[in-house]
Amino acid sequence: MTIEAINEQLLRAIGVGVALLDRKTFRFGFRNDTFDEWFSNEDQPGQLQQLFPDLDVTAMQTGLAESGRYTSEIRFKKKRRTLVIAMDFTATNDGVLVLVCQNITRIKELESMIDSYSMMVERNTREIKREKEQVEKLLLNIMPRSVYEEYKTFGVVTPQLYDPVSVLMLDFVGFTDMVASQDPSVTVTELNDIYSAFDRIGEQFGCERIKTIGDAYITVAGLPDPTPDHAKAIANTAIRFVRYLARRNLSHPHQWQCRIGLSTGSVVGSVVGIQKYVYDIFGPAVNLASRLQEFSEPMNITVQDDVAHVLKDQFDLENIGQRAIRGFGEQDVWRLSDSD
Repeated sequence: MTIEAINEQLLRAIGVGVALLDRKTFRFGFRNDTFDEWFSNEDQPGQLQQLFPDLDVTAMQTGLAESGRYTSEIRFKKKRRTLVIAMDFTATNDGVLVLVCQNITRIKELESMIDSYSMMVERNTREIKREKEQVEKLLLNIMPRSVYEEYKTFGVVTPQLYDPVSVLMLDFVGFTDMVASQDPSVTVTELNDIYSAFDRIGEQFGCERIKTIGDAYITVAGLPDPTPDHAKAIANTAIRFVRYLARRNLSHPHQWQCRIGLSTGSVVGSVVGIQKYVYDIFGPAVNLASRLQEFSEPMNITVQDDVAHVLKDQFDLENIGQRAIRGFGEQDVWRLSDSD
């Protein structure tokens, strides 16, 4: 076997088409079998421009003049398949132009597959990130951030004793009758509007809304981070809750009125439940705040004696006498008023 035959077999084996052209006329002088297999037709064009009408000859001539080489890609249909061929032109000193063609169809297909896969991964990553943010937002709505961080890191939440904190318990007057007589969507919309305003007010004074139970709203000052003036913070929050409802009632057909109880003491905070878990607090301060709001008149704030002594120099307080508080015995209770 001759050297030429061996070279031809090697070129066919690696899928390379080779052609030699006249540098001036771009006419073909030689084409190997692979080249003819790809580009042959009945007319057998003798010039480069005839065979590749989409080739930018001007750009090719410029590239050859500057560096002696020019590379390009072409696409053409072979039977029912579109092939992608990489073309490499090299100019020699004796006026011959060597054209080496390589079938890169499979490479392009793989690149396209990789691009599609990358786009799919990127899209899935964005969706996972968005879902993660939604889950995080939901969890932060039902538990303090520090508790969420502990749950995210360890998968459990260690019960914590917080002492002292101040608790606000709010309940709406006539809520049961309103639910029975009004359109449910109207009630839920208004309740959502009010609770959103309460959340914003509580956030201004460093209070952590713990939960809502129907028309009951519970928020705490001094949890999860200790706050020296937690009683003052909860008092300011309560006053602004009442002030907000009073102003809202001026422009809304339904008149919302609330009763509020304020207490101070210890609570235990933790996540309860397994499938439908929620962050909750338990302890004397919670129970006492619940009992105190029962003694309140509509749009009034009832305060336990210990809280009143802390706040007496900063707020308007009126002693309304002793009350028998279930589970706490006889205690003095006070009415906290808005001085503005």
